[in-house]
Amino acid sequence: MKTKPLILIVDDEPYNIDYLEQELDDLGYETVSAANGKLALALVAETKPDMILLDIMMPIMDGFEVLEKLNQVSAHRDIPVVVISAVTDMESIVKGIELGADDYLPKPFDPVLLQARLRAGLEKKRLRDIEKDYLRVLEREFEIGQEMQAGFLPQQLPVIDGWEIASFFQPARNVAGDFYDVFKLPEAGKIGLIVGDVCDKGVGAALYMTLFRSLLRALFWAAGRLEDVDYAQKLVDVIAFTNTYICQIHNSASFATVFFGILDVDNGQLVYVSAGHDPPLLIKKGQIAARIMPTGPAVGMFDEAEYQTAQLTLGGEEALFLFTDGMLDSLNPDDLPFGQDRFEDLIKEPSNNLGEKVAVIADQLSAFIGDANQFDDLTLVAVGKRP
Repeated sequence: MKTKPLILIVDDEPYNIDYLEQELDDLGYETVSAANGKLALALVAETKPDMILLDIMMPIMDGFEVLEKLNQVSAHRDIPVVVISAVTDMESIVKGIELGADDYLPKPFDPVLLQARLRAGLEKKRLRDIEKDYLRVLEREFEIGQEMQAGFLPQQLPVIDGWEIASFFQPARNVAGDFYDVFKLPEAGKIGLIVGDVCDKGVGAALYMTLFRSLLRALFWAAGRLEDVDYAQKLVDVIAFTNTYICQIHNSASFATVFFGILDVDNGQLVYVSAGHDPPLLIKKGQIAARIMPTGPAVGMFDEAEYQTAQLTLGGEEALFLFTDGMLDSLNPDDLPFGQDRFEDLIKEPSNNLGEKVAVIADQLSAFIGDANQFDDLTLVAVGKRP
């Protein structure tokens, strides 16, 4: 472990190196030296100096090439570099700074100016190190949050005879505001389907995502322990209570669109509440049979909002596609949206099973986005009877 700052001196003039070594030793710094750029780069990798005093005109490899090489390695990019140059050589000074040097030191060396350059460069290095440490901690916190949030999503989808269920989920950032859930109910032959989208992005949306998802599952689980459950009324009560809680306790600081349905796998009947959610698509024989419109406003938007249930039946050769708006609004590098028409055309294309179709849609969307920024979370859940 280094106890003193280590300064790398790079100069092809032995006199300059001797002078700088003596001055730096008197100031309490440790030094290493190199007579050309090639040796300097080897010493940078070996010793990891805190600062570099770099001459420009040298044999084998000059200072300009050294600066270029340093910038190509992320671990070396933040080492402060002071260009050593004659005062009149302004062109070299400007070029060196453009290539990443932090400052310059004129020849002949002035001890007071040398000390000032060293202090300024090392302070900049100290601040950069603090920033990098903070970013590492922050990145780890994001990783922990991502791992925890993953626990709120289904680890695997239920396997039900005669039915297919497939999903695709991709957050725009480390954590997401989208959520989905597919779970078996205590009553045999029934499963719950949830797809939600919290407004906004990033950490704030992710925190509310965990709140919304936890309330919906906990309240529904508690009500499900009662006998002779009326699932239609149960859905309304759970959505309404969650809405009231968010509005009154959190002052409508955030809201979410939610589709929550209960599917009877024996007869294909689906009772649901669609709270402001993008209309799911009911597909039959490659055509859109219905668009499932909302039965109430988004959850957490209006206190005392009213919600209703509706029903549909998934028969043979029918499938229901639930999705969030990120699937439609994603932009390509030319700022063109993926769009409803493109999305629906992919859904209507024939495929062997829902898993294959969802995978094709995900691949097509990824190819469409390309190098553009994915600014919204992507969620798609499909459920239907096996052919």
